[in-house]
Amino acid sequence: MSAVSDVSMELLMNSENPEDMLEHMQSFLDMMMNYECALMEIETKLKVLNSEFALQHNRNPFESIKSRLKKPISIIEKLRKKGLDFTIENIENNLTDIAGVRVICSFPEDIYAVSDLLAMQDDITVVETKDYIRNPKSNGYRSLHLIVEIPIFLTTGKKYMKVEVQFRTIAMDFWASLDHKLKYKKDNLKHPEIIVQELKKCADTITSVDYKMQEIRNMLE
Repeated sequence: MSAVSDVSMELLMNSENPEDMLEHMQSFLDMMMNYECALMEIETKLKVLNSEFALQHNRNPFESIKSRLKKPISIIEKLRKKGLDFTIENIENNLTDIAGVRVICSFPEDIYAVSDLLAMQDDITVVETKDYIRNPKSNGYRSLHLIVEIPIFLTTGKKYMKVEVQFRTIAMDFWASLDHKLKYKKDNLKHPEIIVQELKKCADTITSVDYKMQEIRNMLE
């Protein structure tokens, strides 16, 4: 698996103690493989839901699925911010976004429909829900975040892994992507609050368009 096989060099290059890191390498690679397997499980479930929904309602509830594993240097930095040592136990017990799936939906209604269907599956446990659509962040960010726990089946037995699943509309994803690209630039401005205000206005406008398009779709159906 390419996503897992590339982590060794990155870990060593970004470690202050390469000798200590080597001791953790195999365990870390095994853990990342487990997270990658969990991603595949979630992706399969979502694709099945998409196909069934399309058959029943003659349309697909989401446009695309994107998945990623957190980079080793990001894992190390996040542990350091929490004041934790680099151990497999600390990663699995304290970080919930090592494996992430982003589901891009066409309409806000579809976000809740698909997330509810996913959460209803009897082998999935929803650990945490953060609804930034009904309760947006102060900067205008909107998305539905679920931390779910899903079993993977290995030669050594069944193991439960956590995956963060984010649901956004196309417009929400467009705004979040641009905000991410611009945030480093606006931090260097003398008056970044002006940019923050303008981005917030854009987020509100995009949301208004999202719900207007949803209203039009409902009228057509």
